[in-house]
Amino acid sequence: MPIYEFKCNECGKEFEKFVLSYSQIGSVKCPECNSEKVTKKVSACAVGGSDSGTTGSACTAFG
Repeated sequence: MPIYEFKCNECGKEFEKFVLSYSQIGSVKCPECNSEKVTKKVSACAVGGSDSGTTGSACTAFG
């Protein structure tokens, strides 16, 4: 279940939301003022590492 970042166009609140499918993004409301006028922010990919010194990425390269 991906987490998306949003910003409310009414009150300016930035928040994260679990979204089951991409089609549900249009129904996201601001938790502060309940406005539906929110913008999905461009998010950085989650990058992690392990004790062995290698790193992994949650991003998939295209092209």
